[in-house]
Formats: sequence, structure tokens, C-alpha cells
Amino acid sequence: MAKYDLSFRPPADVLTMAYPCKRFLSVCWRSVVALVLMAVVAVPARAELRIDITQGKVEPLPIAVTKFIGATGDESRFGQDISNVLAADLERSGLFRPIDQSAFIQTNAALHTLPRFGDWRVINAQALVQGRVQFVQAGQVRVEFRLWDVFAEQQMVGLAYVTVTDNWRQVAHIIADAIYKRITGEEGYFNTRIVYISETGPATRRVKRLAIMDQDGENHKFLTEGEALVLTPRFSPTLQEITYLSFYGNLPRVYIFNIDTGRQEVLGDFPGMTFAPRFSPDGQKIIMSMAKNGNSDIYTMDLRTRVVKQLTRHTAIDTSASYSPDADKIVFNSDRGGSQQLYVMGASGGSVRRISYGKGRYATPVWSPRGDLIAFTKFTGGRFYIGVMRTDGSGERLLAEDFLVESPTWSPNGRVLMFYRQQPTKKDGSGGRSRLYSIDLTGHNEREIITPVDASDPAWSPLIR
Repeated sequence: MAKYDLSFRPPADVLTMAYPCKRFLSVCWRSVVALVLMAVVAVPARAELRIDITQGKVEPLPIAVTKFIGATGDESRFGQDISNVLAADLERSGLFRPIDQSAFIQTNAALHTLPRFGDWRVINAQALVQGRVQFVQAGQVRVEFRLWDVFAEQQMVGLAYVTVTDNWRQVAHIIADAIYKRITGEEGYFNTRIVYISETGPATRRVKRLAIMDQDGENHKFLTEGEALVLTPRFSPTLQEITYLSFYGNLPRVYIFNIDTGRQEVLGDFPGMTFAPRFSPDGQKIIMSMAKNGNSDIYTMDLRTRVVKQLTRHTAIDTSASYSPDADKIVFNSDRGGSQQLYVMGASGGSVRRISYGKGRYATPVWSPRGDLIAFTKFTGGRFYIGVMRTDGSGERLLAEDFLVESPTWSPNGRVLMFYRQQPTKKDGSGGRSRLYSIDLTGHNEREIITPVDASDPAWSPLIR
């Protein structure tokens, strides 16, 4: 990754300083991307343009995302595609309202020097994004952009990227993340991927395959062929591997799948069934449940040494374990108290304490990447819910409800949840449609994530850097 520090002095005056390159993970997970970062030095703002996303539902910020200009027809088409993906990312967050480009007064050609801020204030744009696309050599493209505070009349951030042309969508997501971070103060989540279970066929003969896609549903790919039932995929912090449950040979086993090579590996040859796997925060361990003699407890396996350690020893069913971000604690669900509830214990298995005390049954807990909340599935009164609570069990809030909603997964910034919703199956076997949805922590901005076929068990990747 090549890094540059540029000071912006209107009209554009560029000073550069090169830094050593690092390897950058591409959309196709193999390409090397040279990424140029421009840190902007600007005069103090008269008023900071900011969205406070910690205060519940907010009014979307009007933002003008212009078509990224290019000197040739192909560059212009690339520019329009990039600005479309960028605007869609921001709009989908629920925090931004991109203004229709037909309302713009200042033309793209006139934006090559400075914006006429009065023209943008007239259409109520509070922020303005402009950009440029240039093919720099065979198979490579340079994309740059600037984010402006319209009312303060100053540049907030500027970035440029040089990459292979196939990575243009990833560049759009990276720009969206940069804008999100500059205006909210939080890390973005657009340059991420989703692994999930693709479902086809009738309810009695359901075919379930591993599938992966970008967070906006693009660059979709099936990872397994469907010969064996697969469930509960989870990303490694390294982004290279997925752990999941497979019924290959009709015996439930935990597997690891390498995304780059396509290689699948069973995680140990255990006498009983293993299920509900998840990586530790450092990616060095798998935590899972193992059934022995009709009893299910929680175990870890060190992926380097293959040493297995038993964490719980109880006659109840202990499962669905998830580490805290600092790997100091583990949340799991258990029926040891008579009904299925959530418990927290130390990373070595001691000091078990119950944290859920509401009506109904609790399952599939997952610790927020921020460490402040635990998401869960709840069943009560004949309905399913997706909810969150503090790590001590207080402050329970239910965000989504339906006939069946399940398997919450966190965005890497801990501000959005994704889950799946399933409709009831009719007597003739029809219905039962299963789809992915996202919702923010306020319980607002619920949106369907479009997939080619039915989908369940989503898992959100870390941010691709």
C-alpha cells in the first residue's frame, strides 16, 4: 500500500511523500492494490459537519455525490458506476440521503477547480463528493475523490487509489467507508463481505450451500456444491478462512474452508458430533460444542497445536459460544437453569453467571465487536425476536420480530446487525421463503439484502483493509 500525504490549497496544489508498499486484499481476494491516502490539511471549520449515530434515529444527511469525471468515454462510464455504488452504500446506511443528480446546478466540468458552494446550498446539499477516474496503464485505474463541507466551504477529506480495473467496486466501498468515518467518527462497514447459507429446493429436500458476497449483494459466489448439508458459517479475523458445520457422511462435523484455495478440512476426528463453531478474536482457536454420551459441552481447539480443551462440564446443553473482543470472556446459551438462557463465563471456563432473565428462551448470542453489547435470538409468545442487551444482561432491547428471525451477526463497527427471516411453510409445502435483512441498533432502517435464492445463517466479515 503506497501512502501519500497531500496538502490541499485551492485550486489544487499537490505535495507528495511516498511510503513503503504493503499488500492489499482485493475484491477477488488475490489482487495487489496500491492505495494512495491523502490526509487533508485545511483551515479550521466554522462548524463541524457531523452525524451523531449514538443518539438513536437521526435525520439522513443530504449529500451530493457527483459523477466521477474522466477524460475518455470509458473513464466516464467507470466514474458513473463508482459514484452509483458509493451513493448506494451511503443511502443504505440510513444516515445519508443522496440528492438526485438531475438537481445539480454546477456541472462536473466546472468542478475541476473548486465547487461553487452557493449552487450546492441552493439544493440543500450539506456535503458534496466529487471525483475523477483515470486509466494510468494497462489494466490499472486511478480513482480520486474529495469530500466537501458545503456550508463551511472546506474540504473534509481526500483520497486516491490506484488498483486493477476489476477492483473498482471495492474502491467505491472504501470511499464510502472514508466518508462514513469522517462524518460520523465511526469506522465504516461497506468494504466487507457476507458468508451465508444458500437454500434451494422443497422443504423436505432442502439443498444448503456455502455462499459469499459483498455486503451489498454483489460479487456473489457459491463455495460448496451442496452434496452435504452446511450450517452456521463464521469468518476468521484473517478473512481467509470460514468455519462451519457440515453433515458430510450424515455426521455433524466442524470444518474449516480456505477461501483462497477452496480447500476444506475437518476439524479433528472426534467420537461425537461437533457443532456451533466460531473463531477466537485472534483467529488462533475455534470454540465449538461437542456432544459426548448425549451431553453437549463447550470446547476449544488450538489451530496450531490441535490441543482440545473442555470449558464447561454440566449435564445441560451448552452451545453457541462467542468470545468477547478482548478474548477475556465467553457468552453462550444453556438450559442448565431449566430453560434456554444466556450465560457468561471466563475464557478458561470458570465463573459462569446467568445474564438473561426476561420471559422466553434465548439463543445464538454473539458479542459486539465494540464489546458493549450482546446480540441474541429470543423466542416468546409464539414469536421470534432479534435483540441486544448489555454484557451484564441489563438494557434488553428487541429490534426485529416475526414468525422466525434468527442468527444475528454484527457489522465490524458494531452499529448494524444482519439476520435472516423465514416465512411460515404452508400445508402443501410451499412458502417458507428465507431472506437476509439488516437493521441498525436503533431498531430502524431495516432492509432486505438481496440474494439470488433463499438465504440463512449470515456472518459478517471484518473490515477489509
